[in-house]
Amino acid sequence: MELTYEDIGGNLAVFHAACASRRVTILASAEHLLFVYGSLMNPAERVRILGRPIEASPARLAGGVRGRKRHYFVTRQADAVIDGAILEGLSAGDLAVLDEYEEVPALYTRERIEVIAGDRRKIECWIYLPTSWAKAES
Repeated sequence: MELTYEDIGGNLAVFHAACASRRVTILASAEHLLFVYGSLMNPAERVRILGRPIEASPARLAGGVRGRKRHYFVTRQADAVIDGAILEGLSAGDLAVLDEYEEVPALYTRERIEVIAGDRRKIECWIYLPTSWAKAES
């Protein structure tokens, strides 16, 4: 049986059980883009987590400042810019693994956001934002 991550409702427990049981094959659906600004900017860390190299290209996020305590985080600041990178070629399964790595929803939420690519194009992609950021927008 073949399923995509979306077919199982994005439920990590079901996803991991399906993979572990090997009764289903998880298919990669459309490729996803992810803006990163912390530990995932490190190519070795991406290989460690996802098991393969992931291409990245420079990008910037306007309206925020990057900080670090135990984990990297962003806070709003209208006149600031965060330098980061866009990860390319991620599957829905990769995002599920990264959701677990980023401890969604306890520490972070995955949200859609617009960033500026190195060639100045505006690109919509995923980003992991601190859960407190999401709560502030509610």
